[in-house]
Amino acid sequence: MKPQTRDTGQMSEHTSSSAGPLPTHHLSSMRGRDPHEHHRVATPLELLFDLTFVIAFGLAASQLAHLLAEGHYVAGLTGFGFAMFAVCWAWINFSWFASAFDTDDWIYRLTTMVQMVGVLILALGLPRMFASLDHGGHVDNAVMVLGYVVMRGAMLFQWLRAARQYPDGRRACLTYAITILIAQIGWVALIFIDMPLLGTAASSVLLILVELTGPFLAERIAGGTPWHAHHIAERYGLLAIITLGEGVVGTVASISAIVDEQGWNLDAVLICVAGTGLTFGMWWLYFLMPSGTILHRFRKRSFVWGYGQMLVFGAIAATGAGLHVAAYYIEHKAHISAAATVLTVAIPVFIYVLMIFVLYVYLLRRLEAFYILLMAGTTTFIILPVVLAAAGLDMTMCLVVLMLAPLVPVVGYELKGHRYGSDALRHALEP
Repeated sequence: MKPQTRDTGQMSEHTSSSAGPLPTHHLSSMRGRDPHEHHRVATPLELLFDLTFVIAFGLAASQLAHLLAEGHYVAGLTGFGFAMFAVCWAWINFSWFASAFDTDDWIYRLTTMVQMVGVLILALGLPRMFASLDHGGHVDNAVMVLGYVVMRGAMLFQWLRAARQYPDGRRACLTYAITILIAQIGWVALIFIDMPLLGTAASSVLLILVELTGPFLAERIAGGTPWHAHHIAERYGLLAIITLGEGVVGTVASISAIVDEQGWNLDAVLICVAGTGLTFGMWWLYFLMPSGTILHRFRKRSFVWGYGQMLVFGAIAATGAGLHVAAYYIEHKAHISAAATVLTVAIPVFIYVLMIFVLYVYLLRRLEAFYILLMAGTTTFIILPVVLAAAGLDMTMCLVVLMLAPLVPVVGYELKGHRYGSDALRHALEP
């Protein structure tokens, strides 16, 4: 026993003596991260930042569900599109900056927390914006713009700080800062300039183009920033998981609607199977893309991939909203038909699968006939439940059939498609 006790003591002493110092967050310079850094993963601060978007996505989806259930499609979809762009774009700007310049010092941390406050303010302005679109005449986005000012003001400070402390990327950082400032002035001006709805929409499109052009100019013309491909791929994947939470919330809402009306029965079980199966299938499908590996080798493919993900996130959140509409229908609170209700889920699911298909082919630069066959199978299970709903089949059974749509490409990939993907990946990475 004595040797064992002595060895244990020596082990504890060795562990204590070899332990590094506790982390500090003293001021440090933004010199740019190494884009080839090993084991680069999301930080706890980035994970905390993502949590604020749960509220934003949830509010946007709930507002969309309410308007769709009332049959106010134009107002609901317009507001949802505007909201998702604002929320996703704020997240994208921060995430790409953090991938290149995360110092984790106290200034960086506090500035990021200010951005989180801005996200919450923006989210609180979503109901007023949706209501103004529903009533017509003008867009009440004052609170949203206030949140945007808080977020983008902090982001502007971050880019200017990086421009000052990272000489190699000064032109790129200043390009980001200038486009953010121009766009922000435009968004604030929209609050005070009284324009009809069409004029506001046209101005918003112009400002969105300014926002989208900034990163392209900075990365392609002004020298770029040292963002990390695998880190960025992980960050997008984490946001996809957070957004998929809306599908879980929508499923719970549908189950609660059935239980409140009828108690626990077969319909409640089927809704649980359909909602969770849909969420699981969409999750599985998303992570079939070899994003990090391809982007590490082909950095210029990041724009189409990164911007296209906004449609992916929007489709995921809209799927959750559609499940909320199904709950309204089951509770007899929806003013649309059964087929229209199923379409509120089917359309975003189709857009989601289509976007994953497009981005997968874009990354690997190869289109196989087998992929088109899988897309055709998915389309079949998108159309079939709508037809069944119009024919009078129970809503729960229609959703169970719809659940199979994202599972078609998942099963096809696991059985055969992975071979095509592996060959395409090897070919892409050949010197």
